Amino acid sequence: MSTLRAPPIAARDPAWAGRVLWWSAALVLLWPLAVATEFRPWVLFEPESLRVTARFVGSFFPPAIQGEFLALVARETWRTVAIATAGMTLALVLAVPLSLLSCSALSVSALAGDMARGPFWLRQLVRWLLVVLRSVPELVWALVFVRVVGLGPTAGVLAIALTYGGMLGKVYGEILESGELQPTQTLLRNGSGRVQALAYGLLPQNAAELMSYTVYRWECAIRSSAVLGFVGAGGLGQQMDNSMKMFNGAEVATMLLVFIALVALADRISGWLRRALGCTCQNTPCKAPPTNPTACRRRCSTRVAAPAGSPRRWWPWWC
Repeated sequence: MSTLRAPPIAARDPAWAGRVLWWSAALVLLWPLAVATEFRPWVLFEPESLRVTARFVGSFFPPAIQGEFLALVARETWRTVAIATAGMTLALVLAVPLSLLSCSALSVSALAGDMARGPFWLRQLVRWLLVVLRSVPELVWALVFVRVVGLGPTAGVLAIALTYGGMLGKVYGEILESGELQPTQTLLRNGSGRVQALAYGLLPQNAAELMSYTVYRWECAIRSSAVLGFVGAGGLGQQMDNSMKMFNGAEVATMLLVFIALVALADRISGWLRRALGCTCQNTPCKAPPTNPTACRRRCSTRVAAPAGSPRRWWPWWC
C-alpha cells in the first residue's frame, strides 16, 4: 500500500533576493531624507529631555474641573463644532457641483469612445481648480482671512470651506468613478438624464462610502478648527493656546479629553450612518440582514425583499 508524501518544503524563500533588494533600496532612499530633516529620535531619551517631558506631562494631572472653567470649555467646544460644521457645509456647497463636473462617469460623449473636446477641457479646468483649492493649507487661508475679516470664527469657517471643498470634490469624483459604471452607462444610453443616472446608477452603490468620508472630513474639520484657533480663528484652539502659554497643563488636559470625546462621537455617527444606509459585508448583495453590521463596507445593489421579521433598519431604501 503506497503512502502519500507531502511535497518537500523549500529550505529557502525563493523571493528573498527581491525582498532584500527592495528593502535596501528603501533604506538608501530614506537615509538622505532623515539626514535632511535632522531626524534624531534618540534625543527624546536623553536625561534632560525625559525630565522636561515628565514635568510637562505631570502637570496634566489632575485635569481642571472647576465649574467656571468647564462652562468656558463647553462654550468654546460648541463654537468649535459650529465652525467645523459651518465650514463643512460651505465645503459641500462648493464640492458637490465641482465633483459632478469633474466626474467622467456622467459624460454622454464618452459613451461612444473618446470624450468630446469641450467637456474634456471643462473637466480639466474643474480638476485644476480643485488642485488649487486643496493645495493651500487651511492654516494659510486662515491667516489670509484673519487679515481680511479680522479675528474670529469667520476666518476659520472660510478657511475650512475652501480647503475641504477641494478635498471633498476630488475624493467624491474618484469615488463615483471607481464604482461599477455599467448601470450608469446603461441609463444614459437609454435616454435618461444625468440626474437620473446619478440618482439610480452612481449613488446607490457609493452612498455609504460618500457618507463615511464626509463624516470623516467633518471629524478632521473639528481638529482643524482647533489648530486654526492658534492663529486667532476662535474656538477651543484659541483657549488651548492661552492655557499653553500660561503653562497650565490641567486646563490643556481637560480640552484634550474634550477633543477625544468629539472624535469618538464622530466615529459613532459614521458607524450609525453606514448601518442606516444598509451596507453589506464583503461587497456581497444583501440577500439577508448582515450578521456583523459594523464590518460593512458597501451597501447592496440588488433589489430584494426583506424577510419576514427582519429588522427594517438593515434594509436601504433602494432595495
